[in-house]
Amino acid sequence: MEWTRGPIIGFGSTATVSLATVISSGELIAVKSTTELSGSNFLQKERFLLSKLSSCPYIVKYLDFNVTRESSKSMYNLCMEYLPRGTLRDEIRRRGGRLEEQKIGFYTNQIVKGLNYMHVNHGLVHCDLKSENVLIGKDGGAKIADLGCAKFAAGGVTEFSGTPVFMSPEVARREEQGFAADVWAVGCTVIEMATGKNPWPELGCDPVSALYRIGFSGEVPEIPGWLSEEARDFVSKCLKRDPEERLTAEELLQHPFLADQKQEEQDFDFEKVEGFNANSPCTVLDHGIWDSLEMLENPIQNLNDQQVSYSCLRSCSNSHFKRIQELIGSFCSSNSSVPNWSFDEDWITVRSNCIEEPRLLENDTVSVSELVFLEEEELQDSIFDEDLMYLESSVESVTSSSTTTSNVINYKLKYDKVTSHYKSTYLVQ
Repeated sequence: MEWTRGPIIGFGSTATVSLATVISSGELIAVKSTTELSGSNFLQKERFLLSKLSSCPYIVKYLDFNVTRESSKSMYNLCMEYLPRGTLRDEIRRRGGRLEEQKIGFYTNQIVKGLNYMHVNHGLVHCDLKSENVLIGKDGGAKIADLGCAKFAAGGVTEFSGTPVFMSPEVARREEQGFAADVWAVGCTVIEMATGKNPWPELGCDPVSALYRIGFSGEVPEIPGWLSEEARDFVSKCLKRDPEERLTAEELLQHPFLADQKQEEQDFDFEKVEGFNANSPCTVLDHGIWDSLEMLENPIQNLNDQQVSYSCLRSCSNSHFKRIQELIGSFCSSNSSVPNWSFDEDWITVRSNCIEEPRLLENDTVSVSELVFLEEEELQDSIFDEDLMYLESSVESVTSSSTTTSNVINYKLKYDKVTSHYKSTYLVQ
């Protein structure tokens, strides 16, 4: 499979992940590469393991591997499917620092299904499960990734690996690292989704203190109190200090917290979200303003600045006009009392910038646009300043987008007594 390397979208301790394009099909893929061929043992191991797990829909799919010569260095490349929504950690940040319980259960269900497939079908222990090693696809589904630390349980554990604050007590004490260690990590990941923090936030960045406390203190991570009783019971079953007392991944799937999980993607159209253009917001009327902000926060999705800039300019030039036309059209079809927008005789000026409209020369280029604000209640005897400030700020938001290429000469905010509508006229040159 031939491909062209694009921008770097992720970093690891031993490798970098780049976005790449398959030459024959134009498909986007993720390529994980080592900067030195001599240090590719982890990637070669991961390639071998992923190639055995590709039939599982809850584990990132392996595509191919090759060796390339770039910048006078030989690079080992592992090609995998590209999941555009980034990591589960990214998703937690996008949702304001924590996920709601339904979403937590949805992702946990898929993570545990992936672990169960690894444990039962292949005898594999992941050894480093956490939100940063779970990827979210375009359809909103979660997939386990980064098998660099994974090992076969039957082979016996001669070395211990993973992230200290997600390690189980027996791993911290260097006793064993089996399937039960992954179950402990599931409980820690649920806490991470519920709080936006690692399960031992008070330990800071000191791995020695973390390992000692986890291994010998007799404590377990604090379970968030706002979770339901079922969710808290699920986490407590994962965080038993004795690995023999923990449920297996297969048993976790029968727990009420996961057994009744609904497929949330049926209620939420992830395809529609991904379909929005990642444009910088131009006006408050832009339909995809909030999704654009969210998408731009993720560096994986901000791939081509030139495309974004062009799309933004195009959107700035006509998006709010199109939106206004749609609003007027839908209103006119359901309301017979529509004001006359063409003449000003019936309108009262309630706010103006008090600048006299200048006399235009014959060859001056001028664009005049009207904003429509629909008001359900009739205007009372007095007009409140805060309402006017709100309307005026909306006008200024639109005019500010136009001033990138034009100068606002004058604007007025007017009110129609008969139909209780506001309109703002602004003149740009």
